[in-house]
Amino acid sequence: MYTKNNFFTLKNIAFLVLSILLYQSGYSNSIPTRSINFSKPVVQKTINGVVVDESGVPLPGATVILKGTSTGASTDFDGKFSLQAAIGQILHISFVGYESKDVVIKSAVLKVSLDPLNAMLDEVLIVGYGQQTKKDLTGAVTQLSTEDFKKGVNVSPDNLLQGKVAGVRVVQSSGEPGAGVNVSIRGVGSIRSGSSPLFVVDGVPLSNNNVSAASPNVGLGSSSAKNPLNFLNTSDIASITVLKDASAAAIYGARGSNGVVIITTKKGKTGDVTITVDSYLSVASVIKKTDVLSASEYRNAITEPAYDHGGNTDWQDELLRSAVTQNNNFSFAKKTETGNYYTSLSFMDQEGIVETSGFKRTTARLNAEESFLDNKRLKVKVNLTASQINETGVPNGANAGSDGQLIIHALMANPTQPVFTEDGGFTNFNLNQNYNPMYLLDIYDDHTQTLRVLGNIETTFRIIDGLEYKFNYGIDRSVSERNSTIYPNATDRTPDGAYVQNNLDSQSTLMEHYLTYRFDLNKSKFEVLGGFSYQEFDFSGTNFSLTGIDEQGTGVAPEYDPGYSGEQSGVGGYAQVNELQSYFGRLNYNFDDKYLLTASLRADGSTRFGENNKYGYFPSFALGWNLDNENFITEVEDIDQLKLRMSWGQTGNQEVQNKITQASYSQSASGGYYLYDDYNLINGIVVNRTANPDLKWEVVTQLNVGVDFSLWNNKLYGSLDYYNKTTTDAILNIPSEPLSPTTTVWKNIDGKIVNKGFEFSLGTNLVTTEDFSWNVDVNGATLNNEIQDLPVSELYSGSVAGPGLSGVSANIYKSGYEAGSFFMLKHLGFDADGNDIFEDFNDDSVINSDDRQIFEGALPNFTFGLNTNLNYKRWDLSLAFIGQTGGILVNNTNLALNINNIVSDRNVLSQFYNDGASFTNQPQLSTLYMEKSDFIRLNNARIGYSVNTEGLKLDWLQGLNLYVSGQNIFTITNYSGFDPLVNSPRASGGNQSIGIDYTTYPSSRSFLLGATLKL
Repeated sequence: MYTKNNFFTLKNIAFLVLSILLYQSGYSNSIPTRSINFSKPVVQKTINGVVVDESGVPLPGATVILKGTSTGASTDFDGKFSLQAAIGQILHISFVGYESKDVVIKSAVLKVSLDPLNAMLDEVLIVGYGQQTKKDLTGAVTQLSTEDFKKGVNVSPDNLLQGKVAGVRVVQSSGEPGAGVNVSIRGVGSIRSGSSPLFVVDGVPLSNNNVSAASPNVGLGSSSAKNPLNFLNTSDIASITVLKDASAAAIYGARGSNGVVIITTKKGKTGDVTITVDSYLSVASVIKKTDVLSASEYRNAITEPAYDHGGNTDWQDELLRSAVTQNNNFSFAKKTETGNYYTSLSFMDQEGIVETSGFKRTTARLNAEESFLDNKRLKVKVNLTASQINETGVPNGANAGSDGQLIIHALMANPTQPVFTEDGGFTNFNLNQNYNPMYLLDIYDDHTQTLRVLGNIETTFRIIDGLEYKFNYGIDRSVSERNSTIYPNATDRTPDGAYVQNNLDSQSTLMEHYLTYRFDLNKSKFEVLGGFSYQEFDFSGTNFSLTGIDEQGTGVAPEYDPGYSGEQSGVGGYAQVNELQSYFGRLNYNFDDKYLLTASLRADGSTRFGENNKYGYFPSFALGWNLDNENFITEVEDIDQLKLRMSWGQTGNQEVQNKITQASYSQSASGGYYLYDDYNLINGIVVNRTANPDLKWEVVTQLNVGVDFSLWNNKLYGSLDYYNKTTTDAILNIPSEPLSPTTTVWKNIDGKIVNKGFEFSLGTNLVTTEDFSWNVDVNGATLNNEIQDLPVSELYSGSVAGPGLSGVSANIYKSGYEAGSFFMLKHLGFDADGNDIFEDFNDDSVINSDDRQIFEGALPNFTFGLNTNLNYKRWDLSLAFIGQTGGILVNNTNLALNINNIVSDRNVLSQFYNDGASFTNQPQLSTLYMEKSDFIRLNNARIGYSVNTEGLKLDWLQGLNLYVSGQNIFTITNYSGFDPLVNSPRASGGNQSIGIDYTTYPSSRSFLLGATLKL
């Protein structure tokens, strides 16, 4: 079996991380230093100062020491102090319960503000149906605020998570603006599709179903719907909370198996009215081009003179462009004594780096909260967002074959072919499986309009002190229309032209009631939650198509007047409804701020499952121990916080197709019969799907053991976690038993999918002074994935495209191997004549499909992120790195650029030609196309400057920040494709494809210039 070798060893990475984090951190406090000072005589004067807390309240009894001397003072009742010192010397100020601070003396009068030592512990984190302070938390939960988000051009909130949370992997399916993003938390827990986490926006759980229409296949492959989260304006987001373990996620029951991501939008804050205007302009270009032969190299390589067409064209340069993005955001925020308000309006116009593609979005948001009755007994909160999205697509279908995608046509195009003929028309390649890519763009139109509105109203009523009733009613509504046109053309791809309109209408309605009761009994604190939830999902769609439409530029385009020309070639539609009814409860218990207990139970009933298993039950338990409150720890000055956590729980996965538990029938001539003597065939009834009333949820059982710590006055802080996450009762469409009416049936199988590993999140405040601060945060996660006890010998997925490779799959699911393993021939190199050499695995002297081997695997063993922020006076600099090691990609693009292209008037990958491969080699799936996906990337860099608005003498201007940012700045990798962080949607048989890269829309590098004004 093939063993994965890490590009970066875990040992070296751990050493590097610890070296960075411990430099100038806690260890510097315990290691004596020796210095030699050649100092000039200093002039001392009386320094008067005041020490206050974070709210401006004086701190009496604070200690003030002149560093390097024995001179010191204590603050009086008003927080004031006075001592003799010189300008430029440093004061060390400390107070019990607050973080110590070093302050450079710049004047004879000082005001110093200290932050609470346990501010991090008192941080409030959003959890399911409530919130908790960090010190009371027992689950594996990570919360990001605005300052933590990934900077740059971010179309959807899942982009903000990239590289920020240990164990969370964010992979784009494509670099196209608004394209789908694969988010996985702690590995892949399902063989079929359905591994995305549950997203909850302001208390409303979203459906993972498409909310925009997909494109049809008009000869160039169909493309899937765009990212369902791209309707949210990322500037409106206040925090994102990731619930990773079952203790935290079990309150969401049947939809929590892949983790939960809770998105909370902004609200008004204490202080004056805030008006914020944020605007930026960005320019993007391709990260990396594919290395195919240039025109001169191609001329030297060919043996057929007719393949030299006299041109000199870089087809990637022709197809790709420098793309401009502009984003403008306006927001208004205010907090009053009884409520708060936030409203925003934004517009984004993003060009794609492939010619003609683009994404435009207009969003509006209103968040309002008001209190009524005595002492704010009744609170009413409204969250409402509306988004209008217009997208322009390109003919780059996800399910196209070897000759059906725009990108592969550009890469295969003969570089000696000119773009245009002498008379100004597009050059016709006169090939059946390779077309002028610029011509394909010209004859193809793809426009999508999507309107989405998400809103909820939430009322909270305090019945008695400690007892609250909450009602939440939400609606998520989307209407989408996609118009796809291919005009009559000179290729063999729908040469008479076609127009297809797809319409989608989706709505989910949520209604929740729950009670929360908080009370104390001496040292015991209780919080009890109980509630009911009902959510209905309605989906419907229609489509119709025309063929034989008029030439491009003639009359009215069919998307504006479908009746102008053409003949109707099909009409269709569908409608589906499914419901989810749930009961849930949770107990949080805290004894003496030392011992913590959390227990929850959710019962979910779904119409998606069989009559015999309508309800599933999902329990969880968690324990926490705040050791820092124990006497034997409080005496240790270096320890600020130390908590042990352990949790166990079960969650479910209901992301399956509707109605799969029920039988399905249709009329078909194959089951027909002759009823009369006239020999007219009467269609018979055919069973399409076998009923299974016993089908139930996939169940994920997860164990988590963790520790949270903070050392040396919060110099070094972080979390360490071990997790073991096991999926059972996996739902698969497997071969049915004999005498069944269909060959396959949807069933829960006995096999397991096990994900386990370690996670760490470490941070350090390296420097904290009045003028300069520097902090570093690093996170990482290991992953070990294995399939166990699969009741079938193997399952396949990952359809491969290429000449003669129809029906070939790259992925295999088999017991004892990880999900996303690959199954193919092992390539040993080339012989003296340049012919492929494959390993004869079964030693029968014949190379065929029986010699395929299993190679692990697509999932990286280790993923990491490193983020650092520096602030010097009015300047700020942030850097964010991401990386992974131990993963493999099958470069299906290279497979399509095989060496034998050169004898068929097409281009070839330079590597194949330089390696001396024979032109007669036929494409075969082998390890020749399997590459490591290890990389390190400077994912984002931002430098900003806050203008001194007081010097501008503009009373109406509260703040002005100018910034420059870069995204995907550089990547260190040996991967030969556009981007090692990619996963093309090549699923087959309902099973996920993992680790395949096939001519995806390339990723981009962008640089932006922006300004943020606060009025």
